[in-house]
Amino acid sequence: MLRLLEIEYNKLRYSRSARILIITYFILITFIALIASIEFNIGEIEFRVADQGIFNFPYIWHFNSYIAAILKLFLAIVIVSMMSNEYSNRTIKQNLIDGLSKKEFILSKFLTVLVFSGISTLFLFIVTMILGLSFSDFNELSIIFSDLEYLLAYFVKLTGFFAFCMFLGILVKRSAFALGFLVVWAIFEGIVHAIMEFKLFKGTDLASSIMQFFPLESMSNLIVEPFSRLNAVQAAATQIGSELNKDYGIHWYQLLIVIAWIAIFVYLSLMLLKKRDL
Repeated sequence: MLRLLEIEYNKLRYSRSARILIITYFILITFIALIASIEFNIGEIEFRVADQGIFNFPYIWHFNSYIAAILKLFLAIVIVSMMSNEYSNRTIKQNLIDGLSKKEFILSKFLTVLVFSGISTLFLFIVTMILGLSFSDFNELSIIFSDLEYLLAYFVKLTGFFAFCMFLGILVKRSAFALGFLVVWAIFEGIVHAIMEFKLFKGTDLASSIMQFFPLESMSNLIVEPFSRLNAVQAAATQIGSELNKDYGIHWYQLLIVIAWIAIFVYLSLMLLKKRDL
């Protein structure tokens, strides 16, 4: 496995665009800290974002995981480009000539996906701990390390998304078309969801029950938006006679669905590579 990772590392090391995108991704995660400095002046009232509890433990695990997951497209571009470059530079053919099997080739790409997801999760943990210890009103160990399941969901979400991008990179071969296909698929899922929600199963929860098995929707369901959890939002909803009863938890079956998609994407990538004439 180390040999396979070393091969992928050497390929990425000499890719200037990959280095820029990877560095940009991690820099943007650290920019979450800038949210603490945002202030609004509404008349004589000073409103500071950090004072609204977004950096309080354990809520910060949910908030940071959700925000960081939005930035995953930067690493997705690296994954897709990594696959397309194998075809354009003919390195895939050379690797196979040099004795690398097609199974090992796919395994090397998937190991890279796992490394990207693992390093991202570790980096997010460090950033979140620093922000939380700096701004949180609650510093008891039992509170600090509760809700860590959001990091697990973040890792699985990234792995699933990158595995999808890996498959698209092999399927389409060109990075621009692969990313375009990704956008088209996201639109397709949105249209299907809207048709089921407002036409076929209007007034029921059946649409959401079916959509949770679609790849992008299943990944999105892992970490739902955290903003309605804020006390200020809850209080505002109560004042206007509304009640927010959203389920913010991480559920085992949601993780299992995404893990199943990861296995499917890796398997399809291997089958596609085996059938394709290189």
